[in-house]
Amino acid sequence: MNDSDKKYNKLVIILSIAIPLVVAMLFSVKIDVQLPVFLPPIYASINALTALLLLVAVWAIKNKKIKLHERLMKTAIVFSVVFLLLYIAYHITSNSTTFRGEGMIKYFYYFILISHILLSIIVIPFVLITFVRAITNNFERHKKIARITFPLWLYVAISGVVVYIMISPYY
Repeated sequence: MNDSDKKYNKLVIILSIAIPLVVAMLFSVKIDVQLPVFLPPIYASINALTALLLLVAVWAIKNKKIKLHERLMKTAIVFSVVFLLLYIAYHITSNSTTFRGEGMIKYFYYFILISHILLSIIVIPFVLITFVRAITNNFERHKKIARITFPLWLYVAISGVVVYIMISPYY
């Protein structure tokens, strides 16, 4: 670990703990406001675009298009932050929707939902560490952790879309 990495460690730790805690706390907050748009299809689309950005970014780096890769990854991070803000906005202004499917589809839905939620928490430090290693030019260590971060983040993005598609009939 180089000195540049070390100076970001506290921030990575703080954000990795604070983000899930703040999101969890905000689930108990309800604001009686009618939003001008229905957010779930918007933030599901952002998740889909994030997955696409991640795939294109991997293609870019494998084809030595470093600047393109860098721009795509920064955009994916921005999209993930926008997703999170919209997700929070929806859940503090709306009641949760219950999945009413039955049989095996119900178990499949809850498996996808629970794995999505858990991995969305777990991926936070991976994304942050991967990003820090890139911006500090620690590319060997960046590549090593990116091999873990990429499939986790891709799964979270895609499973978020799957969860939306499966619950959308019940909104």
